[in-house]
This record gives sequence, C-alpha cells and structure tokens, in this order.
Amino acid sequence: MRHLSRRTFLMTSSAATFAAASGFTKLASAKSGAQASASRSTRVLIGSSAPDGILFYDWDGATGALTAAGVAAKVPKVAWLAFSHGHEYVYSASELDSFEGKPTGEVASFRLAEGKLEPLSARNSAGVGTCHVAVDHTGQMLVAADYVGGSAASFRIAEGQLSEPVWTERYTVHGPNADRQKTAHAHFASFSPDNRFAYINDLGGDCIHIYKPDLATAAMTPAGTYHGVPGSGARTLRFHPNGHTAYCMNELVSTVDVLEWHKADGSLTLVTRIDLLPDDYHGPTRGCDTVIARDGKFVYFANRDDNFLYTFSADPKTGGLTPLTRSNCGGKTPRNFTLDPTERWMLVANQDSNLLTVFARDPETGKLADEGKSVAAEAPMRILFT
Repeated sequence: MRHLSRRTFLMTSSAATFAAASGFTKLASAKSGAQASASRSTRVLIGSSAPDGILFYDWDGATGALTAAGVAAKVPKVAWLAFSHGHEYVYSASELDSFEGKPTGEVASFRLAEGKLEPLSARNSAGVGTCHVAVDHTGQMLVAADYVGGSAASFRIAEGQLSEPVWTERYTVHGPNADRQKTAHAHFASFSPDNRFAYINDLGGDCIHIYKPDLATAAMTPAGTYHGVPGSGARTLRFHPNGHTAYCMNELVSTVDVLEWHKADGSLTLVTRIDLLPDDYHGPTRGCDTVIARDGKFVYFANRDDNFLYTFSADPKTGGLTPLTRSNCGGKTPRNFTLDPTERWMLVANQDSNLLTVFARDPETGKLADEGKSVAAEAPMRILFT
C-alpha cells in the first residue's frame, strides 16, 4: 500500500479549504440558496483498510468541505460499513486472515451516540477476507460476504448486538478467469426492496445467489440463482427506487447488467447489458459500484484502473439508462462513492491515492463538476453519512 509523503499529505489536506477551482466553483456557486439551509455539522464515517479502521470526518453541506475529525474506532482493515435502520448502530466488515484464533474475517457492531462509536460486539464470519455486510430493512439481521473465503454468514441482531453466525455457506462454483476466478468470491450482500429476499454476489462464480431470509431467526433458505456471463465477475447489486429494476456491476469486464426484479419469487432476469469502457481503452479494468439518485433520474458507475465516473440519465419508471458523460474520479482506484444528503455533492473514496474527493453536482442535470477537491484519508474504502 502506498502511503502519503508528508508533503503530499499537507498539500491534499490544504485542499479541504476548497478554494475556487474550474468546474467545481461554477457548479457550487449555482446552489447557494438551497445549500444555505444544509447542515454544517454532519459527521461522516470513513472505513479504512489501514490499522485505525474507522475515521471521523466533519462535513459542511453548504460548502462541500470535509475536515478530518479523528479516529472513530481502531478496527483494522475495514472494507465496509453499514447502518441499521434509524442509524443508531453501525456494522463493519474487516478483511482479515484470522480473527480470535480462527481463519475468518471480523464482523463488528457499534452504537453511534453523542458523536462517538461505542463497541458492542465482534464476531467471526464464515471465512477469510470479510469484505461486505448488509442489514435488513428492519434491523433484525445482518448478512456478511467473505471474498477470499468464498463464503457468507448471517447473524441475528438484538439492540445492536450480533449473535454468533446462524447460517453459513461456502460457495464452490468458479469462472474462467484464471487470475481472478480460481475459487468463488462472495463480494456483496443486499436485501430486496420489500425485504423478503437476500442476495449474495459471487464474483468468482459469475452469479448472484438468492435466498429467503427468516428475519426472526436470521436463517437463510435458497431461492434461486442469477447467472451472468462467464468471466464477468458479479460484484455489486443495487436496486432502483422504482422497485423493480436492479443493476449488477460486473467487475472483471466493466459492464452492468440491467435487471428486472420479480417481486413474487425474488428472481432476476436480464433486460440489457451496458458497456462502461471507452472504445479506445484496452488496459486492465475493474468495475466497482453504483450510485442512484433518490428520484431515480440519474445513475452513476465507478470504474477502477481507468479511474472514471460514468453518469447516466435513467427513466424513473423503467430504470432504462442513457449515457451522459464520463468524468474523472479525482484519484486512483475509486473503491466507494456516494451522494451527500443534499445530493448536491458526490464524494469518492480513492483508495490507492489516499484521498477523499468531492465533486459538486447539479441535481437538475445530474452533471458532476469536471474538477473536484480532495482531502487526505489513508486507504479509504467506504463513505457513510450519519
């Protein structure tokens, strides 16, 4: 992992003052009226794969300024953070090779109160390299995905406390990519819009495993599988606000499967497939994740190696996508990105640049500013607004 030099750290930290810059200022100045009412004291959690693990930053929604505010919790190698319903509890996934003497990653929980994280519980997942956790919409159960272990686990939740694993699964199917798919790689967990189904994206197996969860017990019953193109690498799954469209990011080929979600049985069927790469790009590529605006009119995709964000307009009813523009992500390896609560700013965690980059956004057109401003953060993996 590349670390910031003192000079680079100071330079990137000073960028947090957000002095006027081309594109950034142009969009930012257009929103002064609406931003005047934005909160100036929002706390942001940053998951980091560095030893400190979870970091606090302060967010000014009026100006788009991020300011480092210390370590929230020393949990090593945090790959993901998730809130419970109501934002009272925070859950983390740590990509460890061993935890408490067992060959697994760690799943932990915290209470967020008075601007601090209070540790509540820490559990072994089903396998090594726990990279993602998802909480059901009622906050009764959590599902974890283990990348290296190719496994998944579920846990009951009681007042933020995690049970021992209730259900575990080790996947065995793997794809044709010799470098990335020698084994299964569970990468992402999610729940359906109606909370009746759970999904595990298996990057190594080019598929999405579908389950029927029992919220009372946290048990999981198989309910089908969506199969992608061999060698594509199903990384993440995001549901559109229309309640029937989903987008599966295929990491290994940088495409997106636009899917129809069927409420009756939780199944997914392919509608179309979107290619994210420029025609003239032939280097390494890793599609990353998806951000969807609350009104469903714009969808954004992040791509690593070529390091860009791709803005699409979306039909709010059908979820169909129309490409608008590619733009820079502000650094290297955009691991995670998100809109702030006002949706007037896009924040990007550039993992290999050790930077958090903020771009102004026009909510009417979906356009992101050409230039953003950055603040230092060691190996940022996840951005979570409190």
